[in-house]
Amino acid sequence: GDAQQPVALAVAPPQPPPPQQQLSRYESQKRRDWNTFLQYLRNHRPPLTLARCSGAHVIEFLKYLDQFGKTKVHASGCAHYGQPSPPAPCPCPLRQAWGSLDALIGRLRAAYEESGHAPESNPFAARAVRIYLREVRDGQAKARGIPYEKKKRKRTPALPAGAAGEGTSSSSAAAAVPGRGEGGDSPTRDLPPCRICFPTYVSVMYTSFAL
Repeated sequence: GDAQQPVALAVAPPQPPPPQQQLSRYESQKRRDWNTFLQYLRNHRPPLTLARCSGAHVIEFLKYLDQFGKTKVHASGCAHYGQPSPPAPCPCPLRQAWGSLDALIGRLRAAYEESGHAPESNPFAARAVRIYLREVRDGQAKARGIPYEKKKRKRTPALPAGAAGEGTSSSSAAAAVPGRGEGGDSPTRDLPPCRICFPTYVSVMYTSFAL
């Protein structure tokens, strides 16, 4: 009989992958900050793993970022010390602004726990880090003549019964506060990858004060 002709099967064209959801500015900064910190640990000397990272190492990281800062912080002996708008330039160093560091720590603290680590071991939530940030805030306020006022929390009206799930979460509200969450640029935004390396170990010296 006649040879059976092969049957041509219709092959459906491959489906394109679903479009990736656009990350918010806050999520993009948080991911960039987290990747920068992990690379900092990889290049640290002596070697340092995330599991052995402490609040002292976080402070060391913040001090390392100061070399990329853009905020003029006058020394106590500078003629412009305490002046918010100095009339002339001076050789005082540039540092990371307190608000940028405070927001950075908030994002790294969240990224640490979102990566599956226990909140109890979070080095970004260490008491020493809070003390260091407070000292930076107070020191920059005096040096720049710009006081940092605590923002008063607005009292939220009580929600009617049954509407508890309709309110805005506290984390979303916190992200909208300037200087935290989405406010301000991240200190790691302009860091080129080749400058994240940390070839020599720098001891962190800080004094703990009672809260």
